[in-house]
Amino acid sequence: MNGIESLLYGIGIAGVAFNAAAGVLDAGRKPFDLFGMVVVALAASLGGGSLRDVLLDRTVFWIADQSYLIASIAAGLATFALVRFVRLPSRLFLLPDAIGLALFTVSGTQAALAMGAPWLVASLMGVITGVFGGIVRDVLCNEIPLVFTGELYATASWAGALLLIGLIEAGVGAGWAALAAGALVLVIRLGAIRFKWRLPVFVARI
Repeated sequence: MNGIESLLYGIGIAGVAFNAAAGVLDAGRKPFDLFGMVVVALAASLGGGSLRDVLLDRTVFWIADQSYLIASIAAGLATFALVRFVRLPSRLFLLPDAIGLALFTVSGTQAALAMGAPWLVASLMGVITGVFGGIVRDVLCNEIPLVFTGELYATASWAGALLLIGLIEAGVGAGWAALAAGALVLVIRLGAIRFKWRLPVFVARI
């Protein structure tokens, strides 16, 4: 495994861990037991990448390498143990969720590019990888998915995916391109949370 492959692998593992932690923190607002927490953590951290791999007709990433599965379970259990002893703000899950969104956007876009996907398809695979796990998480927690109602979410992911593809096409190294794209996703998402940036909401005129 060369340097770039190691970097992307690390990004994928980190993304799984952060999304699992976000899933447990979100589910912590509901009366779930330990098993329920683990299910939410797995859904949040593995759902987006699983859908991406099915669409790209390749072996699902956590089946090909169980390290992702182990990282998800470990992060979920560690977060579950932490919240049993430390009182945390109810919206704290938005921070690891934002980090996971950035990491998964980068890894998902890179995975699609490696499969030879066109730029538009690759960017949408990045968005799917970043947001779909959160959608499943929110459904399991009986919440309206954050991506549909909250501050800029999928928009931040798509902007990062497009930047990544543009930088790679311009000849920027994959590592620097990944860093810049992930930073853009994180800045937009955290800025949206802080300043309430949203897309226009549809309201039917009756």
